[in-house]
Amino acid sequence: MRGMWPDACNPVHGVNMSSGNGQPVIRRLSEQVVNRIAAGEVIERPAAALKELVENAIDSGARRIHIRLDRGGIDRIDVTDDGCGMSPEDLRLAVERHCTSKLRDETLVRISTLGFRGEALPSIGAAARLTVMSRLHDSDSAWSIRVEGGVVGDVEPCAGPPGTRVLVEDMFFATPARRKFLKSPRVESSHAENVVRRLALSVPHIAFRLEFDQRLILDLPAQDMAARVAAILESGHADGLLPVEGQRGDLKLSGFICAPSVHRATANGQMLLVNGRPVVDPVLRTAVRVAYRNVMEHGRHAVVALSLDIPPEQVDVNVHPAKTELRYADSAAVRALVIGSLGRALGTGAGVAGVRPDLLQSRGASSARIWYPPERSADAAGISTRLAAPSPASAPQGAALPPGFAESTLPLSALPAARKAVPDGPETVVADAAPAIDHPLGAAVAQVLGTYIVSQTADGALVLVDQHAAHERLTHEILREQYLGGEIRAQRLLLPEVVDLPARQVEVLLSFGPGLARLGIEIEPFGGTAVLVRTMPALLGKENPVGMLRDLAEELEADDLATPAQADALDARMDAIIARMACHGSVRAGRKLTHEEMNALLRDMERTPRSGTCSHGRPTWLKLEKADLERMFGRR
Repeated sequence: MRGMWPDACNPVHGVNMSSGNGQPVIRRLSEQVVNRIAAGEVIERPAAALKELVENAIDSGARRIHIRLDRGGIDRIDVTDDGCGMSPEDLRLAVERHCTSKLRDETLVRISTLGFRGEALPSIGAAARLTVMSRLHDSDSAWSIRVEGGVVGDVEPCAGPPGTRVLVEDMFFATPARRKFLKSPRVESSHAENVVRRLALSVPHIAFRLEFDQRLILDLPAQDMAARVAAILESGHADGLLPVEGQRGDLKLSGFICAPSVHRATANGQMLLVNGRPVVDPVLRTAVRVAYRNVMEHGRHAVVALSLDIPPEQVDVNVHPAKTELRYADSAAVRALVIGSLGRALGTGAGVAGVRPDLLQSRGASSARIWYPPERSADAAGISTRLAAPSPASAPQGAALPPGFAESTLPLSALPAARKAVPDGPETVVADAAPAIDHPLGAAVAQVLGTYIVSQTADGALVLVDQHAAHERLTHEILREQYLGGEIRAQRLLLPEVVDLPARQVEVLLSFGPGLARLGIEIEPFGGTAVLVRTMPALLGKENPVGMLRDLAEELEADDLATPAQADALDARMDAIIARMACHGSVRAGRKLTHEEMNALLRDMERTPRSGTCSHGRPTWLKLEKADLERMFGRR
């Protein structure tokens, strides 16, 4: 029953909490101790204190905020703003708990400011040495107040410009136990910089200057949102950002996102605002992850800057003292809005503005090696494997092509005749000399190493295209559109194929039989360790089903979340199955292409949604600008 005692009844070693007769005594804690306990919730590290101070500066109507930190804020935090300032009477109240000028009523619903709890300054003053200096714009002098370890001093006159300056020194000197848990100055500086970047994004009309140990880190002028996002996300090109707009009832989403080829190892590149408040919200982060799931490699995180506007009565910001966690009245609607809006923004073809993977930046991206099936000897004999959508003459009846896909793509079945002028030996196929055409991905110049297409754009840039990765995405999108429309046409095999598998994988495949049938794959049991394949999707031509069925069986067996009884899980899993089918049905690395085929592939990439990355999230193309070449060769 010990766990049911009041706090005062719990024995504490070394502390006498009893009266003379052994009865525990409840006593009132001093104001200083109460503030130190509360400070542990509000001020977890120097970056948390910095966040509260900058939020106060923003709420004061500042147009410029100057921030200086020493040793990551452990030794010193100095925040200066040119906001409205405070009178001597306001200064006295500002350092008392739960005193605020930001709540107009007591409903805690319509909160339009970043701060509102009235806990920041008292909590900081309880844990550190706090000095606040402030001056009203119409006042002749400034005033200051000092708080050390919860002990409040008198308000005194001082010199200072209009606005407010807050100085925090010797963080957690009054709570040594908390100070021991601080990380190195480098780590604390990183957290502080992240805080400033998020807050600066929320108010692009305010200029920010950030210094660490007298080193300039950020110097942002007042600017529009697009320029502020580019600066905060450190995007090299303004057109490297895709605009996002979406609305669902009273919910509105806006912002900018980076293409799938731009990603990071952590979610620190995701800047999320709700009603102008920077948040670290699991609902929004999950929605972002789902939106990028099919265009970004597993384990990497998207880079986004999104702002959600939601009616105040539909969100609760008073969940945690740090005010970074939220609760939504309808979280499903929020997720749907984010996933849908990002999906539309990502549905652009390769080469357009906002989808420009950079060759030099891509060198540092770490990605797992992806195995692609090699060119089959059967292909060399002339088996039809298509570069993109089937031509009208060869498309199965009733299988309409999705919008945005070309109908005049040259099929690879025409390859043998075109190869007569192409020697078998060289690793490089040079196209006929032709001027660069005015297309986003330019005109094909050569095929190198039997895998990469080199093209030149009208502005003199070079584009490199991975032919297998690009064709994989084209095939994926066609299959996906046909699957969603219920239009995937099955092609019956002349001789059914027997695929031997472990008994467990056979069981898994058969349990997904109805879903696979919708994809054009008809299977049936054929003994304890085999399945019989009767049909394959017509789009894949004469793709050998053995390797693909084995890959699908392994993936389905390893996925604990996908069960045939759950329709949503099955639909989500189907996209991964389509990706595997697209990989097997795409033109292989090592396939020599003609000039016409290379240009046909480039044009289809420009028209096909999400073709900037393959089904595994790898970039399908890279661009080397003329200026990049000149820098590499020392010409500029």
